[in-house]
Amino acid sequence: MSFENVTRYFQQWNREADIMEFETSSATVGEAAETIGVIPARIAKTLSFSGTEGQAILVVAAGDTKIDNKKFRHFFGFKARMLASDEVLLQTGHQIGGVCPFGLARELDVYLDISLKRFETVFPACGSSNSAIELTISELFQFSQAKEWIDVCKGWEETGIQKEQALHSYE
Repeated sequence: MSFENVTRYFQQWNREADIMEFETSSATVGEAAETIGVIPARIAKTLSFSGTEGQAILVVAAGDTKIDNKKFRHFFGFKARMLASDEVLLQTGHQIGGVCPFGLARELDVYLDISLKRFETVFPACGSSNSAIELTISELFQFSQAKEWIDVCKGWEETGIQKEQALHSYE
């Protein structure tokens, strides 16, 4: 049902036909990058965390990043704790491997990490372990109904793209 929910979600922008379905798995960053034919960093992975009062929060980040626990705690005011797989399904309506910020089962706060701003387009999943859509950074912000751009990831600054450039691009 998750893939169908995302497809219906994209109908409001007439973008449902842009969703790609693959014969092979795109459940992990590596599999998605190989299947689509892009570098792993351009895969927009959606990470789900326990928020306040039992409500999950989603952070969408570049595929080559890791959560920086210190930055996360500083921004959100609590420790980063990823949801268990059953919690992910309950909160988002998507199985791990297809989690995305679209067509959610509940209204959740979505944040985009600045690591994504290095790219004109990125590829988030679409509710299944063999789907994706190519979106511009501004489309990702709009379609995910993101609250804001945040800086809670590490590991991507070493790739040669200046963090300062990412902070000020695609605003």
